[in-house]
Amino acid sequence: MSPDDTVIDAPLTINIKGSGPWSPKDYERDYKGTVTLTTALKLSLNVPAVKISELVGRDAVRKVASDFGVHSELAAGPALALGVSEVTLLDMTGAYAGILNGGSSVTPYGLEELTLKGDPSPLVGKVGGIGERVIAEHSAKELIYMMNQVIESGTGVRAKLPDRQAAGKTGTTQEARDAWFIGFTADYVTGVWLGNDDNTPLTGTTGGGLPADIWHATMVNVDRGVPVSPLPMIMPDPGHPSAPAQPASGAQNSTLAERVLQSVMGAFTGNN
Repeated sequence: MSPDDTVIDAPLTINIKGSGPWSPKDYERDYKGTVTLTTALKLSLNVPAVKISELVGRDAVRKVASDFGVHSELAAGPALALGVSEVTLLDMTGAYAGILNGGSSVTPYGLEELTLKGDPSPLVGKVGGIGERVIAEHSAKELIYMMNQVIESGTGVRAKLPDRQAAGKTGTTQEARDAWFIGFTADYVTGVWLGNDDNTPLTGTTGGGLPADIWHATMVNVDRGVPVSPLPMIMPDPGHPSAPAQPASGAQNSTLAERVLQSVMGAFTGNN
């Protein structure tokens, strides 16, 4: 698939066994119609996210999340696609590092080594670093482009840096109990979370607001003096014809699901 392939953002209802009908809605409570996958991501459209997740299968989504280092128990229902599961900021930031790394997992660590004075042998060494490939490198680079558009012209514009490319994603959970912004330049990955200790809703805060502002201020200082490097991203081919990312029949569904898995989850399907 290409970032320019399309999906329809329109009212959607899924009947959940034991729970009844469930209808995802966007933060702005309106629908954009036919949009590209890039537009769906940069505007944080919920219906397209659910459609793609249902298309590839929730087990595949959970598999990729787990392989990228998300250790939490993820939701079983279709709301899985909307980030309703509790995930730590460290796990999420590590997963984003895996995307920047070209699709291989990254285990965060906070200690290089611990030694006693006069003893060259470390008591504790570094535990973490780069792990196994999770998604194809080409897919990771396309995803970086899509996340760059979040900052260039989407919900994350307040995170835009004055001197270098950046990519990231906003996040606001149900009832605004959590607000996130996680993103990276070519050199550093940073995650910001805002929430109340008692889990009460935030007032007037979304991931594209104060979290993006904090991320911006942090990265301006972190990257000060660091040579500017471009993001390792692949821009869509202007000559690539867009294709619908939501089939109408079972046979089409099987074929398209295969394409999605091959493109976005190359390592999982054995096509690296």
